[in-house]
Formats: sequence, structure tokens, C-alpha cells
Amino acid sequence: MPELVLQLTRAGFLALLWLFVLVALRVVRSDLYAASGLRASVPGVFRRNSKQAAKGKAARQLVVTHGVLAGTRISLDGRPILIGRADDSTLVLDDDFASTRHARLSLRGADWYVEDLGSTNGTYLDRAKVTAPLRVPLGAPIRIGKTVIELRT
Repeated sequence: MPELVLQLTRAGFLALLWLFVLVALRVVRSDLYAASGLRASVPGVFRRNSKQAAKGKAARQLVVTHGVLAGTRISLDGRPILIGRADDSTLVLDDDFASTRHARLSLRGADWYVEDLGSTNGTYLDRAKVTAPLRVPLGAPIRIGKTVIELRT
């Protein structure tokens, strides 16, 4: 009887080990997929907001309001801003809940849009999960893990 228990314990441990390996491969695959930039865009999402364009109030900086990097400011010059744990990101997050390439902010006309890059834990714009590129109003919080950022003038 003890031999049977030992064999079942070994088989259970082996099954758990394979489960861990498969989960790790899934995470690596999702990070690689996000890094490749293969995302389908949703037609009609990139519409210009005429009220914001008429007022002339354009975002000039990205401000980290909560998290380890609180107080960090990045000047916006029209180039896309990549956010994540990767060293080549514009805003490098040291956050366990952020993916290597987590999200991207890009300028479309006069408006900034946030896009989740297939992250594991998601990107949130004012408590709503980002599933397609969304226009970011000035002062609206964007949450990535424990970090919160905003666009400001």
C-alpha cells in the first residue's frame, strides 16, 4: 500500500509541474504576441472630438498620479507612448501587475487614444476596461496595475 501512495504522489507532482510549465508558456506567448503589435483595430473608433479641438486644449504631458512613480511627468510630442515593464518602454513600470508591453498611448488627429496591447491584467480608463482603442479625455485616470496616469495640459 505505501508503494501505491508513493507512485500517486509522484504522478500528482509531475502533473502539477506540467501545469506550471504550460501556464508559464501561455504567459510568455501572450507577452510575445503583444510585443509584435498584432492587434485588430475597430472601425469608427478614431473619430475626432470636435469640442476638444474647438477649445484648443490639447494634452501636453502625461502625469503619474498614483503608484511607485507618482509625480513623474512625460512631455507629449506626438510620438506614441509605450507603457510596460520592457526597458525600451517610454514609461517603464516596476509593477508585478503590468505586462512587458502593456499599453500604448497614441495621437490620432488632435486626440490621444489608449490601447491595451494584450496585457494579462488589463488596462482601465476611468474604471472601464479597455478592449479597443479609446479616446482619453484630459484628466481621466488610466490604471495599469497599481499605477494611475492622466493626460494634462
